Amino acid sequence: MALESNEWSYGDADEEILTRIAWYYYNDGLTQNEIGEKLAMSRIKVSRLLESGRRSGIIQVRINSRYQGCLSLEREIKARYGLLEAYVVPELPEQSASDRLGQAAAQFLMQRLQPDDLLAVGWGATVSNAIQRLGHLANERNIGLVSLTGGVGTYVDGMRTANWGSSVHLVPAPLVVRDPDVAKNLSSEPAVANLLDMALNASYQLVGIGELSGTSTVVRSGYVTPDEIEPLRRKGAVGDILCQFFNDKGEVLDLQLHDRVIGVKLAALSRAEKVVAAAGGLEKVPAIHAALKGKFVGILITDETTALGLMDLKD
Repeated sequence: MALESNEWSYGDADEEILTRIAWYYYNDGLTQNEIGEKLAMSRIKVSRLLESGRRSGIIQVRINSRYQGCLSLEREIKARYGLLEAYVVPELPEQSASDRLGQAAAQFLMQRLQPDDLLAVGWGATVSNAIQRLGHLANERNIGLVSLTGGVGTYVDGMRTANWGSSVHLVPAPLVVRDPDVAKNLSSEPAVANLLDMALNASYQLVGIGELSGTSTVVRSGYVTPDEIEPLRRKGAVGDILCQFFNDKGEVLDLQLHDRVIGVKLAALSRAEKVVAAAGGLEKVPAIHAALKGKFVGILITDETTALGLMDLKD
């Protein structure tokens, strides 16, 4: 068949397939045999595609194609939700979702953060994974970091692993306090208010999106107890960003908990221009869908399965 001829070139295959192969090979370290098994093609075909991709310039030191990720899904999601950008990475079940999407978020930001930029970050496993991978770039380009919420301990581990040596600004307060008046007073303190304003004016804001379940980050971190999950569901909650819950229409719920959270409010976050959400997993599809409807984020980084789940949902 012509597909096995010596004249094989990337033009004989969809660029999306070529880029998927390149991602698996260069980003994930899969062998050509493993890629062939995953995509139902021979190792020789995988090898020829990689070689033709290198010759054509599509594959350089990094994957440099405008078709990186899953182009059709990116276009569909961007159009459906009115996003600035959508970045969909190939599925890799062998890697955890937080590692996979943290890696994708780091790569996305590496391509966009300029010297002396400021990056604002939320918290959670995916965001922490991204921070860990950005340390070298931060030191090389003098990129500053500022937290979007209180809760110093939630940020420290990721930054320590990353050896983030550039300027770091952490909101000097807990994420959640017991008394709403304490939260209000702390939030109005200049040391806190100035940092929250700085976070809103950063070059990019990186956040995660949490689902409503007993294993979600807010529950595992102790900010919401397992017993509070069902009452939150009855009030319409489907997910959270920065420990603030919203319903399936993307509307922030009127909860007493929100009055005790110290951090950027979702209404203010939705006005920022370049809020990046890195989130994935079928269990998170309703939460991501609602967050996009609420216009809390303008850029979505997710995986194939999640992207397909989003496109299958009806408004």
